[in-house]
Amino acid sequence: MSLIKPKKNAEEKAFRNKKNKLDRWTFFDYLNAFVQVFLIFITLYPVWYVLCVSLSSTQAINAGLVSFWPVDINIDAYKEILETPKIPRAYFNSILYTGVGTVCCMIMTVMLAYPLSRKNFVFRKPVMIMIVITMFFSGGMIPGFLLVKSLGMLNTMWSLIIPNLIWTYDLIVMRSFFETIPNEIYEAAIVDGASEMKILVSIFIPLAKPAIASISLFYIMGQWNSFLMPSIYLTDAEKYPLQVVLRDMLVNMTGQNANNEEQMKFTPEALKNATIFVSVLPFLVVYPWLQKYFVKGLTLGAVKG
Repeated sequence: MSLIKPKKNAEEKAFRNKKNKLDRWTFFDYLNAFVQVFLIFITLYPVWYVLCVSLSSTQAINAGLVSFWPVDINIDAYKEILETPKIPRAYFNSILYTGVGTVCCMIMTVMLAYPLSRKNFVFRKPVMIMIVITMFFSGGMIPGFLLVKSLGMLNTMWSLIIPNLIWTYDLIVMRSFFETIPNEIYEAAIVDGASEMKILVSIFIPLAKPAIASISLFYIMGQWNSFLMPSIYLTDAEKYPLQVVLRDMLVNMTGQNANNEEQMKFTPEALKNATIFVSVLPFLVVYPWLQKYFVKGLTLGAVKG
C-alpha cells in the first residue's frame, strides 16, 4: 500500500506539471492570437466602416471625421433608397433569379457529378477534360450574347440561369465528395437491385448534404452579386435585379446632385455606402447560420479519402 501511494502521487504531480505546460502560453500562441485578431479586424472593419459612413451626416463625412463610429447619425440615405419604388421589385427579382437558379444549378451539378465519380463510366476522362477546359477558356462575351439571342432568351430570367447552370469548380467539389463515399455502399445497393437513380437519390444525395450546402452558397453569392450578365441580357427595367437597380440609382442621384452637395441632406458618399450595405445585408444575416455547412462541405469535398 505504501508503495502504490507514492507512485500515484508522482503520476498526479507529473500530470499537473504537464497540464501547467499546456495551459502556459508561448510566444507562438500570442503571435497566433494576434494574427487571428488582425485578420478578423481587416475582414470586418470595411463592412463596419461602410455602415458608419452611410449613417453619418454630410458635415462629418466631408470633414473626414468618420472612422470607427457614425458621427451625427443621419438615415436620409437609407430613406432615399427604401422609398424608391424600384427597390422592392428589384429585391424580388434577385430572390427569384437566385432561388430558381440555385435549384437548377444543384440538380444539374449533382446529375453530372455522379456519373463522373463512377469508375465504370466509359467517357469519364474525356468529359471531365472538356469541362475543365471551360475553366480556362470561354466562348467570349459576344458569341455568348449571340447564342442567348438565337435561343430566344434575351430579356428573360433564363438568360441569367441557363448560361450559369454548371460551375466547374462546384462540379469538381461535388464529384470529389462522391468519390469519398465507400464503393462498398454502391456495390451493396447494386446487389440489392437498386437503379442508378435510386442510388443517387436515396444514398448519395443524403450523404452529400454538406457539399451541396457549400456549393449552394457559392452559387447564391455569385448569382446575387451578378451585375454584368443582367446588364447585357435584360432590357426591361422591371426585370432588373437589385445590383443593377442600385447602380443605376446611384449614378442618377450622384449625377443630379453633384453640384448641389451642400444643400443635400446626405452626400453621394453616404448614398454609395448605404447602397453597398443594402446589397450585402442578406448575406450578413444568413451566412453566420450556414457557415458550418460551408466549411464542412469544402473540407469533405476537397479531400479524397
